[in-house]
Amino acid sequence: MTTDSRSRRTVAVLVPMPAERPYTYSVPDGMTVEPGSIVQAPLGPRQVAGVVWDADPGQVDARKLRPISHVFDCPPLSHDMRRFIDWVADYTLTPPGLAARMALRAPEAFDPEPWIEGLKKTDAGPDRMTEARKRVLELTADGLAWTKSGLAHAAGVTASVVDGLTKQGVFEHTLIPPRPVVARPDPAYAPPALSDSQADAAATLRAAVDKGDFSVTLLDGVTGSGKTEVYFEAVAAAIEAGRQALILIPEIALTQAFLERFQDRFGAKPAQWHSDLPPKMRERVWRQVAEGQVRVVAGARSALFLPFNELGLIVVDEEHDPAYKQEDRVYYNARDMAVVRGNIGRFPVVLASATPSVESRVNAEQGRYARVDLPARFSDAALPDLAAIDMRRTPPARGKFLSSPLIEAVRSNLEKGEQSLLFLNRRGYAPLTLCRVCGHRFQCPQCSSWLVEHRFRGQLMCHHCGHSEKRPAACPECGTLDHLAACGPGVERIAEEVVAEFPDARTIVLSSDLIGGVRRLRLELEAVAKGEADIVIGTQLVAKGHNFPNMTLVGVVDADLGLANGDPRAAERTYQLLSQVTGRAGRTGKASRGLLQTYQPEHPVMQAIVSGDGESFYRREIAERERAHLPPFGRLAGIIVSGPTRGEAESHARALRRAAPASADIHVLGPAEAPLALVGGRHRFRLLVQGERRTPVQQYIRDMLAAAPRPRGMVRVAVDIDPQSFL
Repeated sequence: MTTDSRSRRTVAVLVPMPAERPYTYSVPDGMTVEPGSIVQAPLGPRQVAGVVWDADPGQVDARKLRPISHVFDCPPLSHDMRRFIDWVADYTLTPPGLAARMALRAPEAFDPEPWIEGLKKTDAGPDRMTEARKRVLELTADGLAWTKSGLAHAAGVTASVVDGLTKQGVFEHTLIPPRPVVARPDPAYAPPALSDSQADAAATLRAAVDKGDFSVTLLDGVTGSGKTEVYFEAVAAAIEAGRQALILIPEIALTQAFLERFQDRFGAKPAQWHSDLPPKMRERVWRQVAEGQVRVVAGARSALFLPFNELGLIVVDEEHDPAYKQEDRVYYNARDMAVVRGNIGRFPVVLASATPSVESRVNAEQGRYARVDLPARFSDAALPDLAAIDMRRTPPARGKFLSSPLIEAVRSNLEKGEQSLLFLNRRGYAPLTLCRVCGHRFQCPQCSSWLVEHRFRGQLMCHHCGHSEKRPAACPECGTLDHLAACGPGVERIAEEVVAEFPDARTIVLSSDLIGGVRRLRLELEAVAKGEADIVIGTQLVAKGHNFPNMTLVGVVDADLGLANGDPRAAERTYQLLSQVTGRAGRTGKASRGLLQTYQPEHPVMQAIVSGDGESFYRREIAERERAHLPPFGRLAGIIVSGPTRGEAESHARALRRAAPASADIHVLGPAEAPLALVGGRHRFRLLVQGERRTPVQQYIRDMLAAAPRPRGMVRVAVDIDPQSFL
């Protein structure tokens, strides 16, 4: 903020769009702004919201500047929040305006919530007393204000009864402040009975919160060890210290059970923040977080950009989960950015997982993170007995996908009245449909991927761009009727096989694309937890921390699926996913089993899971990463060039490669056509930048982009620092 020679004030305002720097505006006389103030300002013909920034707008004649139009009655973004936005933009090579946009996603919340019309009891009494009026007066005897509808509902009377009392002067009109979105959590509401190991772990986390400084602790505990109850004690410590807390959870919309566990501990649910939240509720949560009314938020990765002013703890649950990586507009990993936000705000961060990422394990081993272990399940419940089914020796029947040992295990479980889970990380009925006569394969017209058959919907769908079409009766290429073949299994096909084998069992399919969306998924998950299903067939969403008390068998239909690509994280991802899904069995102490159908039982991942020796897997994986200079021992960045034609995309990708500066420590690989070469009608080429751990990869890419010609036409360039996907 500056003042020119004519005492006209100027400020820098960062607007939520692809702006590389703040724009300079004048401040009208009588208007008060400060760094962090949320304002409205003209931008071209439009009025846009923006944030007054710290940057010096420079020497500009205020008379030539357009003035700020309006200052919103809203708490300003804190200095720490603005530093965090700048840091994210700088690290991810994103225009700062786009990073700021993530913190300004609820524009209707910039103005205060309107107060609510209510009624308050006066000293007057009614002309006559009835039973209905008596109930109303008893409720309002404490002098607190009520809304008319709320009072009528609570007293069990009609609104006309309340209206009659108001006309007689028994109630007077008043205004009630907006209701909080959630009640304040009480850290003393229901302290848990912790085991000795849990109590020690909780004490360590509490001490980190009490210290009031930055730290990162890896909470590494086997499935069912009570990690949630342990980090709840850190949340309790933050609340007691008068600080706000944020709990990040992958796919928060599916974790109703978590919200109920939180309520059991603290007497109130946390505020939620995720993409399925209704717009009005999103606005109220954003506002009440900024005002400090909301003390705890449980949210998806975007909750990191909520305008907390008193944040004192971040917990990243299932910290290994790839759902924390955003790969659109601003490419960032919420786990890593949570650590950054903790560092900027000088408060602790807890990373919790039964299968930590290799990066977090290495950080703990090298002393950058503290590590707290929970090596046993709560109440000494046994982990499931795991075994591999060698599909080369016991293959399924022709046209089937379940081996006889797995079928017999499910049958035995049914006889005992216990639940079984069959896991296959593939949605739909079949990943490919082809014509038996001419060999025609159904491919997405906008992507280089096959259309997945969804028999429940009667459609062929693309899981990359969303294209769908009705499954035809005849081949569109040769016209032959009834000769379309489904190749390979999805969860719907496994369900068909299960129903044929066990027609009397209650079978349920859990997949993220079921008809009915998130609401139906929540109901289905609750039904499974209550024992209202015998056999569950599910994709990876069933591996995300759910507690199914009567689940004693987990069968992995295709344990090799995640290993069938060139992703350098394939082994790690497969180990994590299979460990998590088999961990759904036996969580309440019953004897349980996990069976993995595999064609390569000798693979180190299968050996580590079956033996229960996770340490050997991590040692091997860490050694391989170090040998190859892959993260966390080296740096990686992806550059994705896309365009409306293959030639345009390839031409600009090659121009980028030619513009790459010479360096002894940084190497550029490519360009090469991406494994998914066509997505949404756009052709894609990838370059991979690889460097030593401490090399300035971001500056190298900045120089590379600056030296290259500007993209022409519809060609786009996206930079992905620390890529998680290589498609």
